[in-house]
Amino acid sequence: MPKNFKEEVIFTLIMAGLMVLVMAGYNVALADGFSSGYILEVLTGYPLALVVAIALDMLIVGPTAKHIFFNHIFKPEMEKKPAIIGICISVLMVAGMVTLMSAFGMIVTHNFAGNIVLTYLHTWAFNVLMALPLQLLIVGPIARGVLGAVQRRSANDEEESAVEAD
Repeated sequence: MPKNFKEEVIFTLIMAGLMVLVMAGYNVALADGFSSGYILEVLTGYPLALVVAIALDMLIVGPTAKHIFFNHIFKPEMEKKPAIIGICISVLMVAGMVTLMSAFGMIVTHNFAGNIVLTYLHTWAFNVLMALPLQLLIVGPIARGVLGAVQRRSANDEEESAVEAD
């Protein structure tokens, strides 16, 4: 888990960057298939979706997921298995992000044909089916691996600075 703001930013950029890229590709493929303009369509929508995802993650979903977890789910015995804490928070994050980003996607693509509630539920369900395993099996481990490397490097730099100061 990130221990300071710098680590939170790095972690969020990796997590949101990869999740938004894959989910954008997934949703474009679902809507339009793999047409000749597929890559351009994914890359065109990516910057705005990334900014929105980062803002939602840092301002709404992240704090809410952590609040729900630590105030309603967390048990002290979970500290013995930090992976459980990470998985629980990841599941809550996916639920929140899919809920909000599915609405964002519908708004941006003007996908309001037919019954808007059923269209949203369909979009939400298909996004959860992709986002949850993507987060738990691929993107989460990558982001945690990079974060761990950053934390180890910071710890080594601090140790070297302490030795030099002596």
